[in-house]
Amino acid sequence: MSDLVTYVYAVARNADALAEPTAALKGVADAPVHLVAGTHDDALVFVASHVPAQDFQEDALKRHLEDLDWLEAVARAHHGVIEAVATRTTVLPMRLATVYLDDNRARDVLDGGRALFSERLARLAEHVEWGVKIYVEPSVTPDAPGPTPTADLTPGRAYLRHRRQQQSVRDSVYRAAQQAAERVEAAGRKHAADHARHRVQQGVLAGGAGENVVNDAYLVPRDRCEEFRAEVTHAADGVQGVRVEVTGPWAPYSFAMPPAGSSDAEEGACP
Repeated sequence: MSDLVTYVYAVARNADALAEPTAALKGVADAPVHLVAGTHDDALVFVASHVPAQDFQEDALKRHLEDLDWLEAVARAHHGVIEAVATRTTVLPMRLATVYLDDNRARDVLDGGRALFSERLARLAEHVEWGVKIYVEPSVTPDAPGPTPTADLTPGRAYLRHRRQQQSVRDSVYRAAQQAAERVEAAGRKHAADHARHRVQQGVLAGGAGENVVNDAYLVPRDRCEEFRAEVTHAADGVQGVRVEVTGPWAPYSFAMPPAGSSDAEEGACP
């Protein structure tokens, strides 16, 4: 096996327009970015780099994916390249750590997935992704009842009553969150071409105060971004205990898909 493999960031068109800007980019492992063109005259290309093979062999990759520092560095480089290319043309992002043995193998995959890649690029043209997260903050108690006197209760009964009151407060907050989610989704769908629901984030990934209860993505035409952001941001105004966070615009990560008949290479392992 060669000391280097081909790491692919995205599929794009307009190879002529991308050649000069991508030449100045650095990607994973600080490697220069280049274009791998297909054999058809349709300007379809992989945006790629040559990276150390030893880091992307199956066993090594499994270890690396448990190393948060390594994973963060790779993710930042991966997304940095995609976002830079997305300012020039429509991109179809590939999964993190998608690698092939060499440029020739990557070209074979590009040619083999040509129809699917072309269809997805056409669908994503002039669209961007917006992220929408909803958080609940149980410390905020919408319409919560006041404390119940417990002077005449035994310690055990007082404890049980307190727990019931706490549960009532949490139920109120989650009902408010459901109401907010319905409003936000209705506002988002007015402007979006597509909608994807992701697993809610927990712990350090949640990225903010409160509990993440909705983690969605919307594919929005560029000319409707301002309306989308304004309506979604304010869709839950007045709902206590709920916070809506809107981020973007991004390259359409959530609306990309792997080529048909993907192998272990498309899963991110070095074949």
